[in-house]
Amino acid sequence: MLPRYHSLKRMRSKVFHVITKLELGGAQKVTLMTLERLPRERYQVGLATGPEGLLVDWANRIPDLSRVWIPSLVREVRPVKDLVAFVKLWRLFRRERPQVVHTHSSKAGILGRWAAWLAGVPVIFHTAHGFGFNDFQRPIVRKVYVWLERITTKITTKLVVVSYANADKGEQSGVFRRGDWILCRDSISVEEFIQPKPRRRQLRTWGIPDDKVIVGMVACFKPQKSPEDFVEVAARVLKKTHRAHFVMAGDGELRPSVEERIRKYGIGGHITLLGWQNENDMPEVYRNLDIVVLTSLWEGLPCVFSEAMAAELPIIATNVDGAREAIIDADNGYLHEPHDVDGMAESVLRLVEDQDLCRKMGHRGKSRVMEFDIGTSVATLEAAYRDCLGKTG
Repeated sequence: MLPRYHSLKRMRSKVFHVITKLELGGAQKVTLMTLERLPRERYQVGLATGPEGLLVDWANRIPDLSRVWIPSLVREVRPVKDLVAFVKLWRLFRRERPQVVHTHSSKAGILGRWAAWLAGVPVIFHTAHGFGFNDFQRPIVRKVYVWLERITTKITTKLVVVSYANADKGEQSGVFRRGDWILCRDSISVEEFIQPKPRRRQLRTWGIPDDKVIVGMVACFKPQKSPEDFVEVAARVLKKTHRAHFVMAGDGELRPSVEERIRKYGIGGHITLLGWQNENDMPEVYRNLDIVVLTSLWEGLPCVFSEAMAAELPIIATNVDGAREAIIDADNGYLHEPHDVDGMAESVLRLVEDQDLCRKMGHRGKSRVMEFDIGTSVATLEAAYRDCLGKTG
């Protein structure tokens, strides 16, 4: 039996969010935007995370936020570090006595929820921005991850999914049952991306001729995103037209592989690697693109989709998980199977050659984007917090 906390009606509820690392990614951005927007008259908010990542400065700028840095909280499976991180989280929750602990990502989700449960936290939330298991893992590895998620769900008050596809996957895998979850989209601040400002102002700075159709990918260079496939798409398009120029905004462990692939095809003059971009500069990055491509092997519901929709850009992406909840095939973009670089290249070429179609698709996407606004998501989440807190006493 978990300990009861005294009445919450005349006090602010203390809420701690836990995420592995503040690298540039959708889960991290949504977590920080949520922490910014939770009303301080109702909540004391805290964040426990690793001390590294491009979004650390953003976290440091959030007012009235208690920040706890845990160096041993890392993405990779490291038994000693994982144990140290677990103990630090448990001690943190025993000391701070939050009414709610809300975890994000697979590693922080497992460690954080068990630490919260053992510390007697009455309300435990977890957002599945995606799952630690996927179809590209060895069967035994996948089974272990599924088992860990299943047993951890038993101590979770409420699960949050970012797409109906995620909910279906969780139910079919036996991780949770219908009714255990609420839908809360991985969202963006739509207003920041739809502000009417001049387009294509950065092309000269990037060294790109302004008569090109700019095809961009915004992603971390990691296996999940399969950035080499973007280079494969570019190489196929450039065999048929030189009207296009390709841009990759991001970086990561696969950058050497990406650079080697670019050299292999001899397309260095037609593809620009921008590296990591400051989060505040992302709306401007999108204003310099004409088409967005994402080659992921699995996803929850990436913020790239809603960012591109708000920026009035068509999207060509892999048909994985929540993609079809943002992209309607042949309406505001095109969907292809993972690794279908030939098909994706054909779709890119179609839009490069038909700019009127490109604009129409972008307009259709923009008309649907408010579903993915952070204000909607925070309101949904806060209502769930209040409901669960009301049941604790």
